[in-house]
Amino acid sequence: MTKRLASALLLLAFACSLIATSFAKHRKNNPTSQATFDYYLLTMSWAPEFCATNPKGKSSSECDPKRHLGFVVHGLWPQNNTGAYPQECSTAQPVSQAIVQQMMPIMPDSGLIQHEWAKHGTCSGLSVQDYFDSIQKAFGNVKVPDEYRAPADMIKDSPSDIEKKFAQANNAPHGAFRVSCPNADFAALEVCLTKDLQYQECATGLKECRAPQVSIRPTP
Repeated sequence: MTKRLASALLLLAFACSLIATSFAKHRKNNPTSQATFDYYLLTMSWAPEFCATNPKGKSSSECDPKRHLGFVVHGLWPQNNTGAYPQECSTAQPVSQAIVQQMMPIMPDSGLIQHEWAKHGTCSGLSVQDYFDSIQKAFGNVKVPDEYRAPADMIKDSPSDIEKKFAQANNAPHGAFRVSCPNADFAALEVCLTKDLQYQECATGLKECRAPQVSIRPTP
C-alpha cells in the first residue's frame, strides 16, 4: 500500500467518524427522534383528590378554590403494550412561555408542563408545539358524564361503572378507560388512545383499579 493511499484511507475513516458522531448528536437533540411505542395514555388527574392529599396542593394553582377544577391533564404518555414506556428520549429544551400559557387552563402547573415534555414528550416523535397541541385535542375530545363534571357531594361508585359510563359517553370501547385509585380514592382517569388520538382498548399490561368501590371527592 502506498503512503498516499494509506493517507487517503485514514482521512476517509476520520470523515466517516465525524459524520457518525454528528448524526448521533443530532438524534439525541432532535425532538422528533422517536422511541418505539404502541399507543398513548392520556392521564386526567382529579384535582380535588390531589388538592386534599398532596402536601403541595395548597400552593398549587390547580387548587385555587375560585377555579373549581375537576379533571386536569397530568400528561400524554407514549406507552407499550407490556406496561413499560420510553422516557427522556432526547435532550429537552425548555418549553416556551407561550406554550406554557397555552396549556395552563388544562394543565395548571408550569413545572409539570416542563417535566412532561422532557420525560414523555421527547418520546412522541412530535415537535414541542405539536405535542402540546395533541394534549389539548385529546383532552378536549373526552366527554365527561354530567355526574362527574362538578359533583357537589362525595360520590361512591365502582371503577367498572365509571369506566363504562365514560365509554358510553364517548362511543368508545369499554376497555378504553381505566380508573386510578390509590387507597380506594379516585385519583385519575387514564384514557388509551391510538397514535392518531382515537380511542382503543387498553393493553393488558396497564394497571387496573382493584377496589370494589372508589370515593370521588366533590369539587370546591
